[in-house]
Amino acid sequence: MTSTSTPPGLARFNTLEEHAAFTALHEACASTAWAKRLLAARPYATCEDLYAASDAAMAELTAADLDEAMAGHPPIGRPKPGDPTSAREQRGMAGASDALKAEMLELNLAYQETFGHVFLICATGRTGEQMRDAVRERIGNTPEREREIVRTELGKINRIRLARLVEED
Repeated sequence: MTSTSTPPGLARFNTLEEHAAFTALHEACASTAWAKRLLAARPYATCEDLYAASDAAMAELTAADLDEAMAGHPPIGRPKPGDPTSAREQRGMAGASDALKAEMLELNLAYQETFGHVFLICATGRTGEQMRDAVRERIGNTPEREREIVRTELGKINRIRLARLVEED
């Protein structure tokens, strides 16, 4: 343990009842395997320890685990109704033109047809145009290459969501 005390949000997470902690993790990432790995490694001394555990768990997810994780993400430009997390993360599409939204819908459908899952990108801080350009670029990837990009993007999303989880009081 470091000489500084555990941040209050992390201390709270460390002491949550197991089911509550699992639920919080599962809301951050829909992969049961990922959530169970993070849960099993509690308590965390630092937020960096938690993020490192998340990265390690993400690296070990099977194809089925990745599919489960992706199933928890709505298409870009269509956040889940009543879900403030997806709405916040996709804020870059909120002010997009109708033409850009229509193009994203078309690109999302083409991507999903090509790869069999939603286009996944860490949308936080990106504009609608940046997300459109990314899907245009990635649609030409091989399925294997795209799987690894998705794994990386999920890892970024998970870190952001974990930070929100342990930094909130």
